[in-house]
Amino acid sequence: MRAGFEESLHRAVDGRAVRDDLLVLAGARGDEVRALLGAALSVRLSGGRAVTFSRNVFVPLTNLCMNRCAYCGFRRDPGDPGAGYWEPERAVRVAAAGEAAGATEVLVSSGDRPEAAHGEAALWLRRHGYRSTAEYAADLEDRILRSTGRVLIHTNIGVLTRDEISLLRPLNASMGLMLESSSPRLSGPGMPHCCSPTKDPRVRLRMMEDAGSLRVPFTTGVLIGIGETWEERVDSLLAIADLHARYGHVQEVIIQPFSPEPGTPMWRSPPPDPVEVAKAVALARLIFGPSMPLQAPPNIAGPSRPLLLSAGADDWGGISRLTPDYVNARHPWPSEEELSREAAALGMSLRPRLPIYPRYLLGGWLPEGLRERALSISDGEGYARSRR
Repeated sequence: MRAGFEESLHRAVDGRAVRDDLLVLAGARGDEVRALLGAALSVRLSGGRAVTFSRNVFVPLTNLCMNRCAYCGFRRDPGDPGAGYWEPERAVRVAAAGEAAGATEVLVSSGDRPEAAHGEAALWLRRHGYRSTAEYAADLEDRILRSTGRVLIHTNIGVLTRDEISLLRPLNASMGLMLESSSPRLSGPGMPHCCSPTKDPRVRLRMMEDAGSLRVPFTTGVLIGIGETWEERVDSLLAIADLHARYGHVQEVIIQPFSPEPGTPMWRSPPPDPVEVAKAVALARLIFGPSMPLQAPPNIAGPSRPLLLSAGADDWGGISRLTPDYVNARHPWPSEEELSREAAALGMSLRPRLPIYPRYLLGGWLPEGLRERALSISDGEGYARSRR
């Protein structure tokens, strides 16, 4: 091992690491990688052996988007096959079907502010009586809550203003927005975010700060493998940690690897090596400590899932029996049974959760109008009640 690596690792395990220590750890190679992952796993296991997930259904309001991220296979332009908005009736039917199948989460997503870039999107919204996608989401979510009794909603529809967060807050158990990266370099010419104004990290961090000041349980994370450096990865994780230290609202951090999508400018770019992703998970675990849930999307991780669990991940996010991952459609969900076997092989146990984590549910962060509903589908520890 390099001189100083063990000292940096000890400081990280004790929660005393500074940025320079984390950069030393980010450069781990060979035996250093094994030491890094082992240390992160020991920190993770000090917080328990459960691996959580949420039974959900996916409701993508629209695949139209103002951004043109070089890696995104979800967005469509007006006129493309399958482009447009879901009608409200379709979304409500999917939510009700999910509830009947045992889901406790409705994930509402969309492209980012399509009405700001596409006249067709603005026209569809006006014809249906809405001024924005956020306003449509609020009305639809109210319909979903009125037509169901045992699901909670998590919304991630891109960057929102403070007023839009306030509009959606009474309807949501939690909300989310991926930071992806805090590096403005990735928005430069020829970079993956060069044509994506709301991927400006200042814009995204501002929304995350607004969510914190409004006491919204919040999910965010980083995207690994789109051209960022290890220094930028560390700085992105530290930016999330700083916001959480100020507001206490980050309920989960996602470490998501880039996955090439056909037809996109980055289709020929290689995905990150699984060990590289595992290192990012381990660094996140050492930054955030044992109590912060760390999610690794299980359908993208594929065969590397056990490696990521061994690096400190402890959550698989939302998994659906009814709906695909519309954002990563080439990657089908693994079954609960498969995830349970993998966890058991590592001495861990799979446990369903709600879209709001226990410490926020039991700590009074849930909007009052959703409290009775949430308690009816949760157990005494704040996790999802077992299905009978």
